[in-house]
Amino acid sequence: MKTLKIVIAVLVVLAIAALSGIGRPEAAGSAGEEARGGITVTGVGRVSTVPDEAEFSLGITTKGRTARAALAANSERMRELIEALKAAGIAERDIQTRDVSAGSDYDETGRSDDFVASNTVSVLIRDLDRAGAVLDAATRAGANNVYGPSLTRSNREGLEVKALEDAVANARKRAETLADAAGVELGAVTAITESAPTHEGGWAFRAADVASSPPIEKGTEEIQATVTVTFAID
Repeated sequence: MKTLKIVIAVLVVLAIAALSGIGRPEAAGSAGEEARGGITVTGVGRVSTVPDEAEFSLGITTKGRTARAALAANSERMRELIEALKAAGIAERDIQTRDVSAGSDYDETGRSDDFVASNTVSVLIRDLDRAGAVLDAATRAGANNVYGPSLTRSNREGLEVKALEDAVANARKRAETLADAAGVELGAVTAITESAPTHEGGWAFRAADVASSPPIEKGTEEIQATVTVTFAID
């Protein structure tokens, strides 16, 4: 009887284990479910162009015995500057206020007897050949702070697209070279990532007094696109 009870107990345990999945072997995955390798490369595309637009920051700084007086004088001169820019052919939409401030004017000893006010506008010059003349008009109108230029292209977005296309083509060429060297066939693209576009070129300066019609050299600008692409291996 004891032997019979032991056999029954073992059968019960085995039945519970079967129902709960204990000891159940894992199902073998098919070959298609296995992780597939690939070739990952970085491609670069570059487009060289000549800038045709320039952006400057033009400002006026004034002093006064009070903050109100300094700001009032500054506002009057700033209106004259804006009118001069419009007369020089700058559209109203291309003039934007960037900064207005007023505060104490401290000397080397830390004393403050006067107040200083400043106002700065950004100016987009769409005809780069006229940049020197526009700066001349601005300084004649009282601009005593000049920052820039930031040179760029008016059709920059289209050039960035071309650089991206070249970057993808460069990535494919590099991947094909690796695939040939490894003796495998290159498959479809499985992933692609774009890095932030960059550009090189242009120059900048700051001056309190600008000579009449300063020369603005266009130079060249290089727009670069970088992509990381993964190709499957067939």
